Amino acid sequence: MDRRIDDLTARARIRDAAIRLFGERGIEGASIRDIAAEAGVSSGLVRHHFGSKEALRDACDRYAKERMLEVGEELTDAGGVAALDPATLHPRVFPLQLYLVRSMMDGSETAAALFLGAVDSIEEWSTAYGIHPTDRRAYAAAMAAIKLSVFVFRDQVSKALGEDITTPAGYARIGQGLMEVFTIPLITEEQAEQLRKKSEEN
Repeated sequence: MDRRIDDLTARARIRDAAIRLFGERGIEGASIRDIAAEAGVSSGLVRHHFGSKEALRDACDRYAKERMLEVGEELTDAGGVAALDPATLHPRVFPLQLYLVRSMMDGSETAAALFLGAVDSIEEWSTAYGIHPTDRRAYAAAMAAIKLSVFVFRDQVSKALGEDITTPAGYARIGQGLMEVFTIPLITEEQAEQLRKKSEEN
């Protein structure tokens, strides 16, 4: 096989291994040696392709952001997540979601920017669908944070469900739960109005 193709394949394996390990352990918890072993390459090859762990993390950030934006466009074209098979979506999306959440917790500016982009998108979506929260920005930020919290508390959520949400079945189950959180009203419109008035008074 052409050496350049070998290098590209190795680079992709290293990147994917880093995304998995950084997502599970954080950047401090995953060493170059761990990533090399996961990818089935030498530590020297990791350094050859990426130079340092920070540079590898930056490459993972860029890749994860690009792929998630692509998935977002696909969801828009397909009419939303409900139109796609969770079993098909899971292997592509879950590792990236887990990685980006952990990267955000570790202080990644790229991951933080992606979160802000998600908040912007929710604001635009709520406007387009005629949703009128008292504070649209707070509404959008809360929705984005709730969705991400599932991955922050994945161990606890899995324990509560009795099913690992890193599996396609568990992922689909918690996805359905999130959808119903956003679509089943917890209080009546009259109660919501009373809460808004109290908030304004305070």
